[in-house]
Amino acid sequence: MSELDDVLAELASLEDPRMRAINEERGDDHGVNLSALRALGKRLKTQHELAKDLWSSGDTAARLLATLIARPKAFSVDELDSMIRDIGAPKLLDWFITNIVKPGKQTEELRLRWKDETGLVGRAGWSLTTDRVVKDAEGLDLDGLLDQIEREMKAAPEPKQWSMNHCLAEIGIRYAEHRKRAVAIGEKLKVLIDYPASPGCTSPYAPMWIAEMVRRREGEAA
Repeated sequence: MSELDDVLAELASLEDPRMRAINEERGDDHGVNLSALRALGKRLKTQHELAKDLWSSGDTAARLLATLIARPKAFSVDELDSMIRDIGAPKLLDWFITNIVKPGKQTEELRLRWKDETGLVGRAGWSLTTDRVVKDAEGLDLDGLLDQIEREMKAAPEPKQWSMNHCLAEIGIRYAEHRKRAVAIGEKLKVLIDYPASPGCTSPYAPMWIAEMVRRREGEAA
């Protein structure tokens, strides 16, 4: 057996039908414990060719593992663009963005390419945009982002809407000069206003999210 066959067989042995049922409720089509996946990735270490073979298998658990052992900077922009368009599971998208795209060298080009797309691709674009808002906003047109959020977020597909809403909240939290407008957009669009937040958790409704995080930041600075 090849190393690919060995790894796929090990992943199959880790499959838990009960976990698959839970994951499928969230749109994730795999039944492997994520801690076990991380342990396997740590054991295998970086193996870029094996990662590409695992991705080519089409199996979601194998692709999650691939994001842990790939060499992010070895992918071209077009390879990453092709890969994301074949992703249908939210957890895989998140690991792909976190483990492969963000550590790579073409993040800004991909952010601009994906931001105006729909579904999970659009979610990825806005996730990268939010990352820039938080870590490196120099050169970003924050007014333009608020314009686009105000114009498009209400009707955006749910996966993309969540990322746009996160971006709206971070702009309001981190940039006092844009806070009043960010809150006003949230109040106008009412996205996630009725979303049930668990006790002790901050509501994802942007005006409440912004107010709570600003209160905490000001408390820490006092």
